[in-house]
Amino acid sequence: MYKILSDSILFKGLSEWNIENLFKKINFQIKRYKPKDIIALSGEECNYLMIVLKGYVKGEMIDYSGKTIKIEDVYAPKPIAIAFIFGKNNKFPVTVEAVMDTELLVIYKSEFLKLLQTNVRILNNFLNAISSRSQFLSNKIKFLSFSTIKSKFAQYILELAKNDFYIVELKQTQQQLSELFGVTRPSFARTIREMQKEGLIKIEKKQVEILNRKALIELIK
Repeated sequence: MYKILSDSILFKGLSEWNIENLFKKINFQIKRYKPKDIIALSGEECNYLMIVLKGYVKGEMIDYSGKTIKIEDVYAPKPIAIAFIFGKNNKFPVTVEAVMDTELLVIYKSEFLKLLQTNVRILNNFLNAISSRSQFLSNKIKFLSFSTIKSKFAQYILELAKNDFYIVELKQTQQQLSELFGVTRPSFARTIREMQKEGLIKIEKKQVEILNRKALIELIK
C-alpha cells in the first residue's frame, strides 16, 4: 500500500518509510468493491478521504432529463472527490461507481486533519490538488454549457491558441477530451473528421492547425 501511495499526488515527495510511519499514528480502512458497486451517491455527505489503491472507479452525474454524464474515471493512486472533504456543502457532486474489482483507502476527516497538521508537505500537496480539481471542474462546467461537440472543441483549441497562434498542441488524448466535453469518444472522433472536411482545422498527430479562425469563433457565439 505504501509503495502505491508514494506515487499519489497527496504523498508526492515522501518515501514509503515516511508514509508508513505517518499511518501508524492514524486510523484508516481498506475497503473492497466489485464491478458496478456504488461507492458514494451524489449528494451524500463526504466526511472522508478516499484513494484508489487498485482498479478504478467512475464518477457520473445525472441531469434533470435523466441523461447520465460521465465526469471522469479515477485510477490508482488518485483520490476521489478531494475538493469536497471540507467546506459547508461537503457532499459528493457525483455518484461514484466501481468499474472493476477495486480497493480504496478510506481516511475519515478527523484522521486526515491529523496528517495535514503533522506534515507540511502533505498539506502543500493537498492545497495544490484541490486547486487543480477546482480548475478541472470549472473547465468541465464551461464546456458542458456549449450545445454541440463542434462548439466545445472550437472553444478548446481557440483557448489554447489565444489570438497569436494558428498551430496548437493537444495536451489531452481524444478519450480525455471526450470525457471533458461530456460526449462519447466515437461522437468526438466523428466531429473532428467533419471539422477537417469542412476546412476548419487540420490535425496531424497531436498538432491542430487552425485553418478558419473566423468560422470557429462563429461556432461558439
